[in-house]
Amino acid sequence: MYRNLRPGPIVETIATLVDRIAERFPDSGLRRVATEVLEVAEGSRERVEQIGRPIYPLRIAVWGLTLAVIVFLAAVVVQLRLSGEEFSDLGFFLQVMEAGLNDIILIGAALAFLMTVEVRVKRRRALKALHELRSLAHVIDMHQLTKDPERLLRLGEDTASSPPQLLTPFELGRYLDYCSELLAILSKIAALYAERFDDSVALAAIDEIEALTNGLSRKIWQKMMVLSTFAPPGRGETVVQEVARKVDS
Repeated sequence: MYRNLRPGPIVETIATLVDRIAERFPDSGLRRVATEVLEVAEGSRERVEQIGRPIYPLRIAVWGLTLAVIVFLAAVVVQLRLSGEEFSDLGFFLQVMEAGLNDIILIGAALAFLMTVEVRVKRRRALKALHELRSLAHVIDMHQLTKDPERLLRLGEDTASSPPQLLTPFELGRYLDYCSELLAILSKIAALYAERFDDSVALAAIDEIEALTNGLSRKIWQKMMVLSTFAPPGRGETVVQEVARKVDS
């Protein structure tokens, strides 16, 4: 019961996270990104089911073509009439064997290609979906990039190009935590594709996404560790007020 990931609970978790972000940061870009993640998760449910299902029209076509090739080879063998005199000619026999082996190798390669058509079609669909998740992970990272708690430790003046720091320490902590949760959910969405499609190339792409999201989450948690060194101010106290209070004290 708990040995496999299910798309339903993942979608419900993301929907709840979207509500939490919207309630605390209603006008933020992070809310829009979270909504995009929810849409991708809802679409991934259908994609995973589609990738897991056999493509019967393609299988019928491949097996029909394979059977046609086998019938053709059998017909050639039946129609091939070699007399005893021709068999006694070693040179002719070697020529027939060489030509036959070349044909068998080419036909075998063609059949092997046909047998992997379905896997390659599913792999292309899975890699396209995984690329979308990878892009979303980088978008989330961009949203937390300028949320730097270390600026609370410096008392120097900001430059004209410094990003505004309008969040309280409490709000900044929640913002970073939401980013970390979104990254974790992205890795779970990626893992859904491994449940129904056991392909080495797709599994490698899934592992890359998990490594990416884990690495980005580590950066966020380093910021949260820095933020935890501050005494938590009131929720209505801005960062500027918090720094001023520390200076006055």
